[in-house]
Amino acid sequence: MLDQGAPPHGSSQTTPPAPGVGARLMRRKPVEGLVAEGGQGEGGSLRRSLGLWQLTMISIGATLGTGIFVVLGEAVPKAGPAVTLSFVIAGLTALFSALSYAELAGTIPVAGSSYSYAYATMGELIAWICGWCLVLEYGVSVAAVAVGWGEYLNELLDGTIGVTIPAAVSAPPGDGGVFNLPALIVVLLAMAFLLGGAKESARANTVMVIVKIAALVMFCAIGVQGFRSGNYENFMPLGMAGVSAAGATLFFSYIGFDAASTAGEEAKNAQRDLPRAIMLSLVIVTALYVLVAAVAVGAKPWKNFTDSEAALAQIMREVTGQTFWGTLLAFCAVIAIASVVLTVLYGQTRILFAMSRDGLVPKVFSRVHPKTKTPRANTLIVSLFCGVLAAAIPLGQLADATSIGTLFAFALVNVAVVVLRRTRPDMPRTFRVPLSPVMPALGFGFCLWMMGSLSAVTWVVFGVWMAAGLVFYFGYGYRRSRLAPSEK
Repeated sequence: MLDQGAPPHGSSQTTPPAPGVGARLMRRKPVEGLVAEGGQGEGGSLRRSLGLWQLTMISIGATLGTGIFVVLGEAVPKAGPAVTLSFVIAGLTALFSALSYAELAGTIPVAGSSYSYAYATMGELIAWICGWCLVLEYGVSVAAVAVGWGEYLNELLDGTIGVTIPAAVSAPPGDGGVFNLPALIVVLLAMAFLLGGAKESARANTVMVIVKIAALVMFCAIGVQGFRSGNYENFMPLGMAGVSAAGATLFFSYIGFDAASTAGEEAKNAQRDLPRAIMLSLVIVTALYVLVAAVAVGAKPWKNFTDSEAALAQIMREVTGQTFWGTLLAFCAVIAIASVVLTVLYGQTRILFAMSRDGLVPKVFSRVHPKTKTPRANTLIVSLFCGVLAAAIPLGQLADATSIGTLFAFALVNVAVVVLRRTRPDMPRTFRVPLSPVMPALGFGFCLWMMGSLSAVTWVVFGVWMAAGLVFYFGYGYRRSRLAPSEK
């Protein structure tokens, strides 16, 4: 007689084998699951309060100002007068990627941006790599912009009360200082706004964006009076290699539309408004970048831009022969650059919020404060980290590190949009990339090309960063992922 508890002879009933390492690394999060849990965090949920206007202002706020007010002085010596072409190339690269972002933001409107898009299409390991790049992109970008803020603050103080902050406490080690106190201060100010809530931060950002657009229009109106065609005679003195190198450095100025996509869980109608905000902001920003760069180079010989991180204010003084206009521009730049710090810091906290909710980073990053409906602990930790980074590392190194992280993440987004078209062709999409897969392929190719233009030191830093990220993932996230328990 057979034992009733044993399987019959010849039965194929066996315990299914546990998924292998490869399968676990490729585990994907369903799109429906990503969308359904939108806004949910530890102990509460985010508040949906942002419309198209606020989303567009967040995108412009995170983008407009960084490349023009801060990094122009770093890029011109690499490309010469052809820096205007560098802006066009960087903008074109951003456009291809922005199209992919717009489609995915309308399809998967969540806080994780390209990290979440990769999780839904290419699996957990690729998503982690993308998220880790975004941490580099956002965190270092905040620090880079904060460094430039300190330069304009000194210009403002010099033009108003005739004093400047001593180099020892206004420049990082390696740039003649010990500790960059102004950079730390602006990050802490942005942190204070973010702790008040997303809607309140968006209002403050909108005011600052209007000020910065007015400042750039004023610069063009005055700077064009000092325009000298001779400054463009040797248009490309360092060749196409210089143009692409400058474009790669400037590319980190275009991460604004990525910041808008991180607001997907706090938008009132994310599927409709996110694609519109992304495309509208990119067009406005690129036009202003190219126009201001063209006027700046026409008014100041390109060789005189070396070590000039407050270049626009200096040009205003040189053209007018007065300190007033340069001081006024420095005042506007102080406000304008602060809005970049605010919105990019916002994006960083929301990326970590999404990664924490998935179990890949500690839960403290997805804890929502019951009163403000914001990830307060997350904001405090990220702000302090970025503030210390800004106070200790020179601008040029920060800008290039941001660019490589941005380009890598954008390359993955271009792949993700093609994969999702193949795997989920019937999903409703409020925006579709035209000529897919050609346009995403061009975006992917441009990103790789510009990454190749960055220095060997930047690649070494990127390699070390990615190695550290993989160690963290396999030591923490691999086992704590929310998708892991179902496989045990």
